[in-house]
Amino acid sequence: MAGGFDPRPLVLTALLEPAVQARFEALRRLHFPAERNQVPAHVTLFHQLPGRELEAVRRRLRAVCGQVPPQAVAVTEVQFRGSGVAYKLRSPGLVDVRGELADGWDTLLIPQDRAGFQPHMTVQNKAEPAVARESYRMLSSEFRPFDTLATGIAIWRYCGGPWEALGTAAFRGR
Repeated sequence: MAGGFDPRPLVLTALLEPAVQARFEALRRLHFPAERNQVPAHVTLFHQLPGRELEAVRRRLRAVCGQVPPQAVAVTEVQFRGSGVAYKLRSPGLVDVRGELADGWDTLLIPQDRAGFQPHMTVQNKAEPAVARESYRMLSSEFRPFDTLATGIAIWRYCGGPWEALGTAAFRGR
């Protein structure tokens, strides 16, 4: 559909440094059930914003992201999630940026996006519990905490499973 009038929802994710993003993408390809792995490894900031608001979302992202520098992110632990595995992230700065964006979109947020933000990177979901436990055991045994940066925010259009990339807004501030 032309312009910003496509009603399909928007998903916003944090962008990590390319090498770290590639590392998580490789883990996702290895551990996520292949038939269900339709999107790249991601840190979801907002699960569903109205697609008709695309241009307003872009404007707000440019305004907010342009004022903040890349945000420190600590990858702190591997988490077992019943049917999958995620890496817990700690980033007060990214939480603050997300909070500022959420305040400006208060009337647009679904309950899931109002419920708070606990940053994480899922590398396995919708797996059989025994498979997930084994993945958790393996990934936990080799995990060492590390630091990276969130470099901006990506905008995606939800297309009934896969996502369509619609652009990014870099953290540019000093």
